[in-house]
Amino acid sequence: MAIWQGKSRRLPTGGRRHIAQKKRKFEIGSEPHFTTVGETKLKNVRARGGHTKVRVLRVKTANVTDRKTGKTQVAEIVTVTGNGANPNYVRRNIVTKGAVVRTSLGQARVTSRPGQHGAINAVLIE
Repeated sequence: MAIWQGKSRRLPTGGRRHIAQKKRKFEIGSEPHFTTVGETKLKNVRARGGHTKVRVLRVKTANVTDRKTGKTQVAEIVTVTGNGANPNYVRRNIVTKGAVVRTSLGQARVTSRPGQHGAINAVLIE
């Protein structure tokens, strides 16, 4: 079922809003696709204007940058150790922006949005 992101039929005060149009296609949203740790799986999604987005459904590696040296390496993700968005995501190994993941290089914080960017970029935490 599609998610509708248009205006509500109710005003903030609780009164009724008289709408002059029906639902429009540009007001449709999409279900969230949670990125988990596992064998890499990508999904291409059509965006508005015919553009495409790449969603990461499952991922095994991340581009990890070391701030001290300025070098970026591809590291394997072991597990999710922290997530400020939702503590439940740690148990389910869901990767979002701001999540702390344990990699082969050490702890790293995710700086990209996996559902929007199609890749996982992270910065090492000292």
